[in-house]
This record gives sequence, structure tokens and C-alpha cells, in this order.
Amino acid sequence: MILNRLNKVLAKMEQNNLKQMIISDPASIFYLTGRWIHPGERLLALYLNLNGNHKLFINELFPVYEDLGVEKVWFNDTQDAVEIISNYVLKDEAIGIDKNWPARFLIRLMELKGGSAFVNASNIIDRVRMQKDEKEIELMKTASRLNDMAMEEMVKLVPMKLTEKQMVSKLSEIYENLGADGFSFGPIIAYGKNAADPHHESDNSSLKEGDSVIIDIGCIKDSYCSDMTRTVFYKTASELSQKVYNIVLEANKRAIEIVKPGVRFCDIDKAAREHIENAGYGKYFTHRTGHSIGIEVHDFGDVSSVNMDVIKPGMIFSIEPGIYLPNEVGVRIEDLVLVTEDGCEVLNKYDKNLMIIE
Repeated sequence: MILNRLNKVLAKMEQNNLKQMIISDPASIFYLTGRWIHPGERLLALYLNLNGNHKLFINELFPVYEDLGVEKVWFNDTQDAVEIISNYVLKDEAIGIDKNWPARFLIRLMELKGGSAFVNASNIIDRVRMQKDEKEIELMKTASRLNDMAMEEMVKLVPMKLTEKQMVSKLSEIYENLGADGFSFGPIIAYGKNAADPHHESDNSSLKEGDSVIIDIGCIKDSYCSDMTRTVFYKTASELSQKVYNIVLEANKRAIEIVKPGVRFCDIDKAAREHIENAGYGKYFTHRTGHSIGIEVHDFGDVSSVNMDVIKPGMIFSIEPGIYLPNEVGVRIEDLVLVTEDGCEVLNKYDKNLMIIE
């Protein structure tokens, strides 16, 4: 187990008067053990107990034989894995359950009275993961450097007039050549009218003069994610397109400028959103300003109007305002920011001034 991370989780359990917890999310198990285990439909559970009686319940199908610093309890496909867990838990104490544990496992544990109460404890591990340690920060910086390099190559491809799908295929090759470990999410390449759909699925659309080109990409490197968006224009950019672009760029900058410890996530969202609203395009900014990122491209926590949480050093999240005018133009500009002791560091260095690609 990675002790500094484990101890933070145990401390939060104690703060929440929770003596035991089941963690089933593979990303969180990786965070605490350094080992990825993808169980598919099978049960995987890390049981934490404030008395130190931690256990990893794992199917014999998975060859995890190295010492992870926690006792393994093995089972096979013919056994009732939840019943095995129930033999170890404190049945007279509440038990925390993290997110995404299938109902067939949770309900079975309830039937076996594997705790006096069942508590949604996702916040405990999620909030610890929000603040990255030094090793994680370096891994995030590396992933973002690779993404900057990939963006530079993608922008160079625009004059080739590839279809959106072909651009995605090229991105896969670029990441492989850069030594990345694949996509952190399905990339979004969107031309012209498609760019007005924030979550457009890249298709066989071709590029036309005057189109905005949204390039929203991210890679994984050593289990940590990157994510950034740039919008460029092909050959020409109308007066409206340039106006929209500059509004979004200023919104991006204003949000980044206020990032420092003690500021609330909703304040960051407001800084971007108010600028777009004051320019008359508020209803065309249809999503939150950003999301946390780390082991998962969408970690717990977001930059939205309803998130009153205060940001802290070590947090990393996106700032990605956008304006989407149906059937006309779409613009999004996204950077990742790392909260430092007295401000923030922008992890993406690729140019975000208005670019018209010939």
C-alpha cells in the first residue's frame, strides 16, 4: 500500500466516524496500491479498517501475486465472494461503500447484515485523490507535455483536409510515436457546424473554408490523464467567428487569473461565465467551466456554479469555457491548471491566440 495516501484516507474515515470501508473502484484501488486490476463483472474489493485489518478480496482469475502491502483474500467463480467479505467486516458497525459497487454485491452484503448501516463513503477517497502528491503532479505535467506536442502535430494536419475520423486515427499514431499509453477519452474533432455540438462524435465530415476546428484531445501516460482543447480556423475566420473566439479566450484567461488557494470552484466558473454573459452569449455556454482530472479524465469535483468547495494546493482541473452557436460556429479553449501555494500553474503551453490555418 502507498502509506501516505492510505493514511490520508484512514484519517478522513476517522473524521467521519467510520471504522470500516469497502473500496471497489479500480482507479481508487490503483491509487492506494499502485496496481491496476480490471475485474470486469467480477467482484474486487479493498476493505479498510481503522484497526489496520485491511484486506484485498480478489478472484483467483487475476494473477496479482506481488506483495501489495495488504493481505489478499482469494476466491473463485464458484464461491459467494460477498459472503466471504461478510466474515471479515464489523457487523455491529456502519460500513462505508464507495461509488459504483454493483447492486448485486451491495444488496447481498445487506442481506448478510454485513454492517449496522451502509454509508455512501465515496467522498472520503475522492476528496483525498483531488489533492495530488508530488509524484502525481510530475506525472500530470509529463502527460500534459505530451499533449502539447500532440496538439502541435494535429494543428499541422489541418491543411491536409482529412475527415474528422481520419484526424482521430492520426492522433492515435501521434500518441504512439510520443510514447503515450493511449487516449484518456474519445477525442473530439469537430468541423464547422459540428463544432457547435460540445460533445460531437467525430464522423466523416470534411473541412471547408471558414470552418472552426475544435481539437479536444487527451492522452494517458503512466496511468495519469491529460486533456486540452484548442480551436483554430481553416483559411478564413468571419468577423463573428473572431468575435466569439476572443470572448472565449478572455473568459479562459479571467478564470485562470483568479485561481489560488481559498477561492471557490463556483467563483472560477463565475469569472468565465460572467464575461460570456456580459458579451451576450450566456445561453450558448452550455456546460460547466471545468472538471477535476488525474487518474481518471473526470475525477471527482468540478468547476461549476453549484460547487462551493474551496480549492487547495495540489488540485488539478480544467478551465474550458465555450460558445456554441447552432449551425454557425463553435469555440472552446481548455487548459489544465495546478493549484500552487500562492496561485496556479497552467500545465498546457500550446499557443491559444487566434490561429487561421492556411
